[in-house]
Amino acid sequence: MVTDKASAHPSWLSLIDSRLSAQLRFLIEADRLKTVLRGSRISDGSRKENTAEHSWHLTLFATVLSEWAIAPVDVLRVTQMLIVHDLVEIDSGDTPLFDTAGAATQAARERVAAERLFGLLPDDQGNRLHTLWLEFEAATTADARFAKALDRLQPILLNHIVGGGTWIDYDVDETRERSMTCRIAEGSPVLWKAAEAVFAEAVQMGWLRPAP
Repeated sequence: MVTDKASAHPSWLSLIDSRLSAQLRFLIEADRLKTVLRGSRISDGSRKENTAEHSWHLTLFATVLSEWAIAPVDVLRVTQMLIVHDLVEIDSGDTPLFDTAGAATQAARERVAAERLFGLLPDDQGNRLHTLWLEFEAATTADARFAKALDRLQPILLNHIVGGGTWIDYDVDETRERSMTCRIAEGSPVLWKAAEAVFAEAVQMGWLRPAP
């Protein structure tokens, strides 16, 4: 939720070029993403990751794993999608994958957040980033499907590394996990096969309940 303190901006911004002022206001606001905690733990298990860390990690995934996309992708566009895809959580908060109650209102909350946040930028940039965000959400292009695949894969790896993570938190079984993450295959069958290997070992280790 936006607070007076969080939405306040330095007075010096009114003294500089109006376009630059809008851009810097947006970037200052974007820093708040560092305060949004996700369900996933970082790899040493010591704490939950924040959404800014998640977004950075995904851009690295895109840079390293693009050769495994189901179709040729524009890595720059994919990374741009991933760096903005969760900015809406500044206003809406994180909605964990297995939070069914939160999921019911997630789309509406995030649409409102996108309008406000991208509206801080000059129109040309705000419209371009908002369009990228909408493309990611729709996941109908090769770039967006690959970006979505990475967004689903990263928490799977973290859950395994920390010995269960959100699988244990939400008492998840393998069938539910597969149903929530199977769209990885739409972006990369190879990465989906890797995810399936992770699931199999997680079940064997008792971190993910076996399919009923």
